[in-house]
Amino acid sequence: MKKSIVLIILILLCTGGFVLAQAEELHGSIGAIYSSKYIWRGFDVYGDKSAIHPFVDLDLFGTGFGMNVTAHRANSDRYENGERWDYTVYYRNRAFEDQVYAINYMFGYRYYNYPDSSSHATASTDLQEVHGVFSFPNALPIEGLVPSYVLVKLWPSNSGTAIGSPKSTGTSSGWAHIFMLDYGLSMPCPIMEGEERVFNLHTELVYNDGVHPGGGNADQDWSNIVFGISTDFDLGSDLVFTPGVYHQITMDDSVNDDKDETWVSLGVKYNF
Repeated sequence: MKKSIVLIILILLCTGGFVLAQAEELHGSIGAIYSSKYIWRGFDVYGDKSAIHPFVDLDLFGTGFGMNVTAHRANSDRYENGERWDYTVYYRNRAFEDQVYAINYMFGYRYYNYPDSSSHATASTDLQEVHGVFSFPNALPIEGLVPSYVLVKLWPSNSGTAIGSPKSTGTSSGWAHIFMLDYGLSMPCPIMEGEERVFNLHTELVYNDGVHPGGGNADQDWSNIVFGISTDFDLGSDLVFTPGVYHQITMDDSVNDDKDETWVSLGVKYNF
């Protein structure tokens, strides 16, 4: 029943988005991402199995406020109970645009919901977090090289669950610090002759202060570093196809037993 309610909410958000886009100039996107592995802040969520991530993102009338619903489901029967839905509300804006210290920022609240179990059940692993994302587009002398910092506070949705109880062996409550660097590299397309293409280079370094999403034991340490490259293909009619390749070097065995993780991401979205 709970799973059906979540699905209905997503359908209403999608259909409501299209209707309001016509009537009230609401904008956003809807799409899905396929990943050959689902790596979340260093953790291999589905044990090297591929996953699909449908989503809808709504920009509320240009106010800076928005909402996002993203689902995560492994393409394997072994992980059916690991399906997760993320509900996010956020506010984004910018300040000091023409200054060296210009900043783009976003504050958000996210609820991690596992629809196959009640949020109040003892075995529930539902989580919630607040986060702040801060990007500095003019801070570095190289144009297009943008550093960012993400501060995350994560905690269990209910203190009576296995991951929220004081008797649990590990913890799902704590902080994460994510340092990112992005660069848009423009160069001739190696496939389509005569076309200039922008390749998005991404790096992120994560410090985990002991948070384990499953309530296990995680060290307070630098957990992982990720390198990635992606690019957008305009398919016309507001459709965008985004392939990407990512590689993770794991620095903490309590987060991931595999020292190296490599995966492919294929995304399609419709902007409205």
